[in-house]
Amino acid sequence: MNLEIYILIAISLDLMLGDPQWYPHPVRLIGMLASAAERRWRKAIANVRIAGILTVASVLFVSCGSVVMLLWLTAEVAWLQTVLAVILLYSLIAIKDLLRHSREVYASLYPVEKIEEARVRVGHIVGRDTKNLDGAGVTRACVETVAENMVDGITAPLFWALVASLFSPFTSLPAVAMAAVGMLAYKCINTMDSMFGYKNAQYRDFGWAPARLDDLVNMLPARISAYVIVFAAFILGENSKDSFRIYRRDRYNHSSPNAGHPEAAVAGALEVRLGGPSSYFGGIVDKPYIGDSGREIHARDILKTQSLILTASVLFLSGAFLLRNICFWLR
Repeated sequence: MNLEIYILIAISLDLMLGDPQWYPHPVRLIGMLASAAERRWRKAIANVRIAGILTVASVLFVSCGSVVMLLWLTAEVAWLQTVLAVILLYSLIAIKDLLRHSREVYASLYPVEKIEEARVRVGHIVGRDTKNLDGAGVTRACVETVAENMVDGITAPLFWALVASLFSPFTSLPAVAMAAVGMLAYKCINTMDSMFGYKNAQYRDFGWAPARLDDLVNMLPARISAYVIVFAAFILGENSKDSFRIYRRDRYNHSSPNAGHPEAAVAGALEVRLGGPSSYFGGIVDKPYIGDSGREIHARDILKTQSLILTASVLFLSGAFLLRNICFWLR
């Protein structure tokens, strides 16, 4: 079978089963390895930034090296190698859980607003303080995280899986195995950024390497995602004109160089305003706004955002499959 079929199988498994709980999840193992590497290099290296760089390098080497070795050892049994690669792909895609968590937030807000429950549920998927949010604040936080996590959980992992698969002819691994390695490398970087990429005294220097590397690997996927959101808005009858306008105007109104891209496209499509002052660790962070205050945000915008990112993800994947096949045709 073609790589495209294997990726669609992995996505289908995720949509049906969500995050696998019955075996050690790769992201949890990456997190454990990263914590151990942090302790090791902080003790061995006095320069904190260099310790962070070595942590990133060692986690990538051990994680990707272990998977390459496992896939190489199973090469004699082709079906087993393929199954392992597809399972890895499935476990590193995060579509169903993103949809499930955000739908739980929606169910706490509509048709009857249960604000305490909504605050708790949105607190599971955002990093800001949620205990004082009203219904609109909960909705805004949920819409922002769904838009942002389109990149982290869907398009960027798929992007790097497909990029890695292009190198299959130069290795002893088939395309599906290389795709799994590429996706794993991305998730290693993304996981270390979420663990160490804080701008506080403990991680400002140590987390410099994973934060900069995460910015780099998300650069193209975030921008492509924003453009396909604009097209998705057109298909779904949302405001595609404003989606493009707000994206071009407000895409850098975010502390992250990448997260503002999908958020701005979504804000314009829904004609709502995202961003603004938010509470983190008990202090107010005065963030710029994204979008115009055309109307008050409503709980239904959570479902609209889900539809936007799903449609956009289909467009993204279709385009990526087409480009990959063009690359092989031209080779």
